[in-house]
Amino acid sequence: MTIESKRIVLGVQYDGALWRGWQTQPGGGTVQDTLEAALKAFTLQEIGVMCAGRTDAGVHGLEQVVHFDTTLSRDMNSWVRGVNAFLPPSIAVRWAVQVPALDGLEFHARFSATARKYQYVLYNHPVRSPMLAARAGWVFRPLDLARMQEAANHLIGQHDFSAFRSSQCQANSPIKTMQEIRIEQNGNMFLFTLQANAFLHHMVRNILGSLIVVGVGNQTPEWLKTVLDGRDRALAAPTFMPDGLYLAKIDYDPKWGLPQEEFINPLWPFDYV
Repeated sequence: MTIESKRIVLGVQYDGALWRGWQTQPGGGTVQDTLEAALKAFTLQEIGVMCAGRTDAGVHGLEQVVHFDTTLSRDMNSWVRGVNAFLPPSIAVRWAVQVPALDGLEFHARFSATARKYQYVLYNHPVRSPMLAARAGWVFRPLDLARMQEAANHLIGQHDFSAFRSSQCQANSPIKTMQEIRIEQNGNMFLFTLQANAFLHHMVRNILGSLIVVGVGNQTPEWLKTVLDGRDRALAAPTFMPDGLYLAKIDYDPKWGLPQEEFINPLWPFDYV
């Protein structure tokens, strides 16, 4: 008798401040290592997971999506509560669903995704706040919202984003489609929302660093287009801190029927004085 393998998809949320990033590393200390250890403790089997998008050390996950295959039969609620019983408070499985193949295609957390959305929360005040440490980035010089949005508009559409690509990036192509960059302000707090079909390594933080250079008045909004067209990482600003970066949403075709939640960033809307 052949036991059928099932593809299980999980929605995972985590506080990235305590971890060395998503991807497994020698010595552990990553979200993936910890989640796979919890799956093993719950199932007594080795289970490897595939994620929608890797996050760096210090980057938070409002919604990470992963999948794995197993021959075990468990109620979906059991996958949530059972795995969470072996996870620390900083990581939680929010939902679980079994996804069958459709039209001859298997669901894949990474390759089935149609878009990724990141959010960055920034505290703009002359003095840093220890209450926001590891939760929000910080800039002490006043930022100009209109200048940053004007600069960001130059990045919308399909472009070669080599100027914002880490030297360690393993993506096959630097060409990505930026679908949206929205910048909002509430008092001393700024929320940057970036959505693209996919992102390069450090792309969001490199863009943030360059937008801030414009926001404080060191460069014009048109400078960002010059940087983009130059396709040279040395032209852009340094990589900005990871503290306020959140993987916020992964988009999939509704046909997969994922029970995704619409998460609100815990620091927005919020004006921290």
